[in-house]
Amino acid sequence: MADPEPPGDGRATRDSRPTGPARRPPGTFKVGTIAGADVLVSSSWFIVAALIAVVIAPRVEQVEPGLGALKYVAGLAFAVVLYLSVLLHEASHAVMAQRYGYPISSITLHFLGGMTAIEAETTKPKQEFAIAVVGPLTSLAVGAAAFGLWFVTPDGLLRLAVEGLAIANLLVGVLNLVPGLPLDGGRVLKAAVWGATKDPHRGTIAAGWGGRVTAVLVLLWPLALEPLLGVRAELLDFLLAFVVGLFLWTGATAAITSARVRRRLPHLVARDLARRTLAVPADLPLAEAVRRAQDAHAGSLVTVDTDGSPLGLVNEAALLATPEERRPWLATSTVARTIEPGLRLPVGLAGEELVRAISRTPATEYLLLEDDRVYGVLVTADVDRAFREGRH
Repeated sequence: MADPEPPGDGRATRDSRPTGPARRPPGTFKVGTIAGADVLVSSSWFIVAALIAVVIAPRVEQVEPGLGALKYVAGLAFAVVLYLSVLLHEASHAVMAQRYGYPISSITLHFLGGMTAIEAETTKPKQEFAIAVVGPLTSLAVGAAAFGLWFVTPDGLLRLAVEGLAIANLLVGVLNLVPGLPLDGGRVLKAAVWGATKDPHRGTIAAGWGGRVTAVLVLLWPLALEPLLGVRAELLDFLLAFVVGLFLWTGATAAITSARVRRRLPHLVARDLARRTLAVPADLPLAEAVRRAQDAHAGSLVTVDTDGSPLGLVNEAALLATPEERRPWLATSTVARTIEPGLRLPVGLAGEELVRAISRTPATEYLLLEDDRVYGVLVTADVDRAFREGRH
């Protein structure tokens, strides 16, 4: 899925999450594997673990007086248990995605919770809904189970841990159902709008605005504490509200921007963007090749061998940089790039498939083929221009 998310969620798209020890994101290390995916822990996790240990230490002291410094060890242990429930939340996303055939590269635990890297975009709204909603449902189930255990757990540190686990997971489950990206509830809203309008991008934009509204409410929350609950907000409340609100706003804005960009991609059709091409011998003088192209009203040149097989694509920039007085003495091949496999594309490519194809082998020109015959040449500048204009 798309963006990192607060406690209990956060999935990523296929193109942004490296896997394997040599390709892990900086500041993370592997602690295990779930469903074939690496489980990574970010260095930022130790910050939140320390904060949890400090915050819960006074409560530990109340339950078990006289522990001294060990109360912080108990707090750290609780942080580990809490994040194991976050890992369970993320694992449910991973298992559901794999059920639909989407590979998972990694699950990362970080400062604000977890992030599952799903290496594909969902193709149906019901898949989006199922993958998104299973995480909060898992957290609610864990919270409900812990709540039930609380009644039969004897007083002491164990009961304190069960109590904290119940409260944290119920809170995570409920908050993640808020209908705004990058929360799970935002993806549920996206699936609903997608199903109703048949437009996934419209669903993303609607859920992104839901995320922006949520971010503003989070920022205002400290100001509402006193009139609503009679509790004066402290500096920590404002700091946490700022961090979480900024996180939500950034994730929601990124989702909206991405959806608006991807809305334009269907306008990119290789066949419609193809330039008429003239095939010339590789050793033909460049001046003569240009003259023939002008006579044929061709927008590109391809060099061929004696059998007519394409050899190279004439680079427009290199051609224009060659002085006219030198062109009669230079072979056309001197300004042509050898046609590698990645520079041969089927003319039927369009949208995201076209973008991925040219991203794999960056170049300025590509040879378009139809049934193994030359159809034309695709120029990257033409693709960029069509994208900016939003039409072909």
